[in-house]
Amino acid sequence: MLSRDAGAHLNRRGFIKLAGGAVVVLASGAAIASAIAVYVHGVSVQSEILRLALRWFVKGSSLGMPNIAAVRKRIDSLARIFPRQASDTKSDWLKAGGVAALRVTRPESRDHHHVLYLHGGGYIAGSVSHYRDFLWRIATATRSHVLCPDYRLAPEHPFPAAVDDAFTAYRWLLADGADPRHIVMMGDSAGGGLVLATLLRLRDEGIALPAAAVMLSPWTDLAMSGGSLQFNAQADPALSPERVRYAAELYLAGADPRNPYASPLYGDPTGLPKSLIQVGSDEIQLDDSVRMADKMRAAGCEVDLQIWTRMPHAWQLFAGYLPESKRAIEQIGAFVQR
Repeated sequence: MLSRDAGAHLNRRGFIKLAGGAVVVLASGAAIASAIAVYVHGVSVQSEILRLALRWFVKGSSLGMPNIAAVRKRIDSLARIFPRQASDTKSDWLKAGGVAALRVTRPESRDHHHVLYLHGGGYIAGSVSHYRDFLWRIATATRSHVLCPDYRLAPEHPFPAAVDDAFTAYRWLLADGADPRHIVMMGDSAGGGLVLATLLRLRDEGIALPAAAVMLSPWTDLAMSGGSLQFNAQADPALSPERVRYAAELYLAGADPRNPYASPLYGDPTGLPKSLIQVGSDEIQLDDSVRMADKMRAAGCEVDLQIWTRMPHAWQLFAGYLPESKRAIEQIGAFVQR
């Protein structure tokens, strides 16, 4: 399938260039690769290289006080390593109730089946364009049409602008004829938290909920009370508590961090649909997933929590390079279609 990506080879070279500053041994031969593989007990060499690259290129850049321009520039630069979407993918920009959104369709996409995907970026960065290699894979795995809103970002548009836009996009899907029994809400990082926040608001306003939800490394606690913020602070190769706190402050703009529409962990999840949560074992936001899953189960929700060994934050986005990303997406597809 990757062979259909016209820019795949070029972007693999881009990935190697990114990693090269952190791992000069990348091309040193099978002996080094074998040694690494033995050390990590089954975790792929590619994922270990990615961890080092993220630590050097992303986390290392967060030393000192971050600023919004630097954060966005860094994420834009990282996004350039992703391959283009597969050539037989159809992508169309549209207005979903006034919210700009990209609709991605694959030959495998079934009529009347939809995924509403909410991208990550800490509510202050990221865009639909950064997900060009990921959305077609989700459309293929779920056999659905994927709608990805380009929701408004803080600090220009603080809380609850992102929730409003996600809520509007979902209602547009319903008005356009989508059956909620054939809709799945999905998102990564801040987008994963936004999925849960939007579900809470939909339920509170009496609007039919989607059939399922998938959250990838979701950010559910903007009050930042989880223990993993401390015990995984060194192990996490991508995120630091300081950077996460900075994003929370910009997004909340003085709002209560325990407002359930900002931090779903503090809401009542009763009645939410079946959910899949995937998170890496070394993430500083590990507890955001674990505590959210525990709370959902206690409320009677069906939740499948998967903790993946040594996977970095939102590793699913690197499916062009990581075998673990491909396996995670396969499991997402199986969950959605069961």
